[in-house]
Amino acid sequence: MKKTSTRLADGRELIYYDSRDDAVRDAIDRRPLDPISTTSEIRRDPLLGDAVAIASHRQGRTYHPPADECPLCPSDGERLSEVPDSSYDVAVFENRFPSLAGDAGRCEVVCFTSDHDSSFADLTPQQAGLVLDAWTDRTAELSHLPSVEQVFCFENRGAEIGVTLGHPHGQIYAYPFVTPRTSLMLASLAAHKEATGHNLFDDIVADELAGERVVLDAEHWVAFVPYAAHWPYEVHLYPKRRVPDLLGLDEAARTEFPQVYLELLKRFDRIFGEGETQGEALTPYISAWHQAPFGTLDGHDGVNRDDFALHLELFTIRRTSGKLKFLAGSESGMSVFINDVPPEAAAQRLREVASS
Repeated sequence: MKKTSTRLADGRELIYYDSRDDAVRDAIDRRPLDPISTTSEIRRDPLLGDAVAIASHRQGRTYHPPADECPLCPSDGERLSEVPDSSYDVAVFENRFPSLAGDAGRCEVVCFTSDHDSSFADLTPQQAGLVLDAWTDRTAELSHLPSVEQVFCFENRGAEIGVTLGHPHGQIYAYPFVTPRTSLMLASLAAHKEATGHNLFDDIVADELAGERVVLDAEHWVAFVPYAAHWPYEVHLYPKRRVPDLLGLDEAARTEFPQVYLELLKRFDRIFGEGETQGEALTPYISAWHQAPFGTLDGHDGVNRDDFALHLELFTIRRTSGKLKFLAGSESGMSVFINDVPPEAAAQRLREVASS
């Protein structure tokens, strides 16, 4: 992998990741851009104890542009985009409309490919491996920022999810705090360790490997539908050797990951069969990497970073063809999920749609 860092016209950082060591990335951003005044601030909810990012400048962000005005495609003679070069393998840049900025963290956009009409599932294993390298490198770099305590790499796909740019891309949020979801995991991890002396993540993976919800069992990775899945189709992907973050993956796990992950994404696109209405061919999903925080683990006595297990959670909000799972009263009002698809049935379906 070759990494080339440069700056956009308004001073934001842009990084190219190339498979070829001789790649030259010297194109200049010729847009007359002025820096956008960001208004990101973090407010603590005194009742729930969690944090909310207030970012009013995001109201003006790019919203469903036509394909010929996509800001994530490479620049050409007439169109000047966020990526000044005429081609790229993987490109990462600071979000122009960040939810988190300055002392409130940092947000980046990860462009998986220059091909506007493809998706992550269409990438070759080599391309997917390069994205993994980019995620890992950004995790390492962002972890060194003084305001950052947790790095979150994720992809939203599909208009149903709320995606406003159709180009295949993901994002990275570098939070200045430990997120509520991770805090819950750490609390459960600490309680389980105190009660049993065991690692909760290890016990969960062992239980799932012995059960009926395994979707894909590879040499270095295992994917399963969790026992208490929140979403209609939800898969958790773990490396079989526990590591706290992407930086901890060994070469064997990194080499195998593209084949495993691409297979999972292809299965997600087959879940609902062939008879779908126009526009539903690609399953909407969220793909989320969970990594150990880089800051202190205050309030979670008895556990440290090495007790946490890196894993990816992949899920769709579609519960059946033409129908979405909405977060209505119970979910939104009380954070109690109601799942219409039994996890065992979801796992069976995901096994049925394996690649031939």
